Amino acid sequence: MARILLVDDEKIARTLYGDYLTAVGHTVTAVATLHEARQALAADRFDAVVTDLILPGGDGMEVLRYVREYHPGVEVVVITGLDKVDPAVRAIKSGAAEYLVKPVAPEALQHAVRRALTTRDLMQENASLRRHVALLEAGQRLATTLDREKLATATTSALESMASASAIVLLERDTTLGLRSQGTRGLPTGTEETLVAWLRGQLREARAPRELEVPDVPFARGLSFPAVEGDAVLGHAVLFYTDDRDTEASASEAASYLVRNWALALRNLGRFAAVEDLAYIDDLTRLFNTRYLHLMLDREFQDAPQTQRPFSLLFLDLDHFKSINDNHGHLVGSKLLVETARVVKGCVRDHDVVARYGGDEYVVMLRNTDSGGALKVAERIRRTMETHQFLAREGLSLKLSTCIGVASFPEHARDKATLLDLSDRAMYRGKRGTRNVVYMAAQDLEAPPAERRQGSTGS
Repeated sequence: MARILLVDDEKIARTLYGDYLTAVGHTVTAVATLHEARQALAADRFDAVVTDLILPGGDGMEVLRYVREYHPGVEVVVITGLDKVDPAVRAIKSGAAEYLVKPVAPEALQHAVRRALTTRDLMQENASLRRHVALLEAGQRLATTLDREKLATATTSALESMASASAIVLLERDTTLGLRSQGTRGLPTGTEETLVAWLRGQLREARAPRELEVPDVPFARGLSFPAVEGDAVLGHAVLFYTDDRDTEASASEAASYLVRNWALALRNLGRFAAVEDLAYIDDLTRLFNTRYLHLMLDREFQDAPQTQRPFSLLFLDLDHFKSINDNHGHLVGSKLLVETARVVKGCVRDHDVVARYGGDEYVVMLRNTDSGGALKVAERIRRTMETHQFLAREGLSLKLSTCIGVASFPEHARDKATLLDLSDRAMYRGKRGTRNVVYMAAQDLEAPPAERRQGSTGS
């Protein structure tokens, strides 16, 4: 049965009411004052409180307010010798489950406590149902999030509120870098870098939930939950608690459920990234395609007002590529385009964007590079192409050169279309002249023929 706290300053009443309640199987703790009631509530767990309305040093309404504020879920039955309506109304409005007027019959007290406990059970069931519904909705939101940054924020927020975590670290497994931090929440200032490094070492091979004894952090307990999808461990969610009481079974169950949905989201992100790569990758050269180039250019122009950083475009067109197709066939021509892609990529930095623009044309976006720096890179590409022996492994050792047009933001243009057009015009000036040359953009350069703009001529 239930544990009942009985508060009454009259010893006879405490004994009488205590007997009424123990007779039906309840365990009763009896105290005489508000102060003793607070001490009892702090020391033990109770299912219901039965209190007299008039107490020394306070009244039953103070007991009621204290229980509602500090011990939600504990129902209160108020007993009084005042046969008036106002105290009853105040007690019920303040959250009392029942209100009884002395003298109280055994059956009346037993029935009132039984109704209060039934109300408590129904409230707890409703609260549990609401928590499960909220948990289900949170899990669904996580599983369907395809933005990595938003996923980290949503996951740490859900773990904090629904698993009662004081702090959270999310570690995602990278195929090349191993575990890396995807997001944190609630960590003391200055501890993140050291803590993440320590966790990476501890969880490198972990595949099951485990408790962690983390050094030099103000938490009583640390728990890690692996994000498992099939046979793969995609990451770990590490939860820290300042109080062991917060790590009850329901919190661990909530954490496990949320981490499973985080793992599902990570898997979906991986698949989405693979599909996105296909949409942005040129099938032949495995360089980026024009769709991705335009996306990156749009971002650079969007960020330019804040960053104030220059960037440049190199527009490349291979010289006499059509003759290679005519003399050696299109299969050799395709292999030469692939090797050209490798040569060009070898001449620029990893964070620069190299795209196949169409046919035998390539465009390079040089981040944080002005026209002077771009001219040096263009000349490096031109010389490397000129001296490289293409398809040497196939026994052909073909020679190939290129014309390169250079245009920079903000020096030559402040919008995407103009920047592309000026770099194309600079390249075309080389095609009309000696070829195997680099030209800088200028406003008076001749526009390429309309038919060449529709695609590479392969000339």
